[in-house]
Amino acid sequence: MATVAVSAALVVPLAATPSRADAVRGSAAVGSRTVSEARHDGTAQTRARLRELARKLVEEGVPGVIVRVNDGHGRPIEISEQAAWTKKDHRLRADDEVREASNTKTVMATLVLQLVAEHRLALTDPVGKWLPGQVRNGRAITLRMLLNHTSGLFDYTEDPALAPALTGRDSHVWTSREILGLVSGHPALFEPGTQWSYSNTNYIAIGAVLEKATGKSLAALVRDRIAGPLGLRHTFYATGPAWRDRHAHGYEPDAAHMPPDVPEEFRVYAGPRHDDHVDVTGDYVTADGADAAIVSTAGDWSRFYGALMSGRLLPAAQLAEMRTTVPESGPDDPEELGYGLGIERAKTDCGTVWDHVGIVPGYATYNVTDSTGRRTAAFFFATSTLGKQAHQTGAALMDAVNCAIFD
Repeated sequence: MATVAVSAALVVPLAATPSRADAVRGSAAVGSRTVSEARHDGTAQTRARLRELARKLVEEGVPGVIVRVNDGHGRPIEISEQAAWTKKDHRLRADDEVREASNTKTVMATLVLQLVAEHRLALTDPVGKWLPGQVRNGRAITLRMLLNHTSGLFDYTEDPALAPALTGRDSHVWTSREILGLVSGHPALFEPGTQWSYSNTNYIAIGAVLEKATGKSLAALVRDRIAGPLGLRHTFYATGPAWRDRHAHGYEPDAAHMPPDVPEEFRVYAGPRHDDHVDVTGDYVTADGADAAIVSTAGDWSRFYGALMSGRLLPAAQLAEMRTTVPESGPDDPEELGYGLGIERAKTDCGTVWDHVGIVPGYATYNVTDSTGRRTAAFFFATSTLGKQAHQTGAALMDAVNCAIFD
C-alpha cells in the first residue's frame, strides 16, 4: 500500500544519477594497490556516503533510517540512524523487523508462479474463474493482469471509506470480499490489458485466489513455501499487530505538524503521541492483506531475493514470466521503468536493478537486487510522511544504494 502522504519520489524508484560509485570503480586499477585494498577503500567510501545521506534524512525530519547493502563481496554494509527523541522508545538496529508493505506483492507473485509451475493456476485464468461475481469485469481480467497492474481496477486505498482503516483508527478488519465489493462500485480505469496503473486492489484479489486455490491461509502459504524453506526467522504474514522480535518503531506527524497538502482524512493517526509525532508501531492497518501485510528484516529480504533470482523458488520458465515487464510510463517510454509480476525493473546509470517500494503508516521500505540475487540492498524510513527536502535526499539515497550494489 502507498499512502497519500508520500510523493512519487519514493513510490517509484528513480534512475540513478552519477555517484561516487564511478570514482570508486575507477580507483581500483590505480597504482600498486591490491584488489582487496581497493575494494576496502571503495567500501569505506560507499559506507561514508550512505551514512551521510542517512544522517541528513534524520536531520530533515525522518525519525529513523536503516540502510543495508550487500555487494556480493564480504560482509554487508549496515547502517542505522535515528532522531534523539525516538531513543526513549527503541534503539534502532539494522536487523530490526519492519513492515514491508507493498514488497509483499513480490512474495504473492512468487506464490502464484509456484502454483502455475504445479499446474494448479494459469496466468491466463480469468479472475472470475476463482472469484465468481466478486471482481468487476472478472471474466476479462486475467491473473497476469492482476499481477502486473494492467487490470484497470480502481485502487481501494483511494476510497475515503477506507481512510479510518488505513490510519489505524478503525478496528474492523476488512476482508478481501468486502474490499472487492467496495471497489466494484467504482468504474474501471481502462479496459483490461490496455494500460498500466498501480492498484493495491489487484493483490487483494490475488490473495483471495491463492486461498481459494490452495485451501490455506496466506499466513500459512508464506510460512510453508517461503519463510520456512529459506530459514527466514523474522519474515511472516501479519494478521494482527503483534511482532515476533526486535522491531523498528514507526511514526507519523501529529495533526498539528502534518504537511498542509495531506488530505484531511489522512491527517490523524491512532497511537501514543509525543515529540510532535504519533507512534504507530502498534497499529494494525486493518485493510492490509495480500498487498501489504508481510513483516521482515533487511537481511531476511536479501536472502529471499537471492533465492528468488537464483531459481531456488521458481523454475526458469516462471522466473522469466516474473521478469517480463510492461512499461509504467506508456508505450512512448518503454525502457526506463517496467513492472513485471510483483517486481519492478529499473534501468539506472550503474546497472539494471529489480526492486519494489512499500509504504504503510510509519514504514517506508525499498528493496533492490541485481538479476542474479547475489547483490542486494534495502533502506527503511520510520515514517511515510516526508518534507520536500527529505524527498530529495530520499531520492539521492535510492540512487546511492542502486549504485552501491555494483561497487
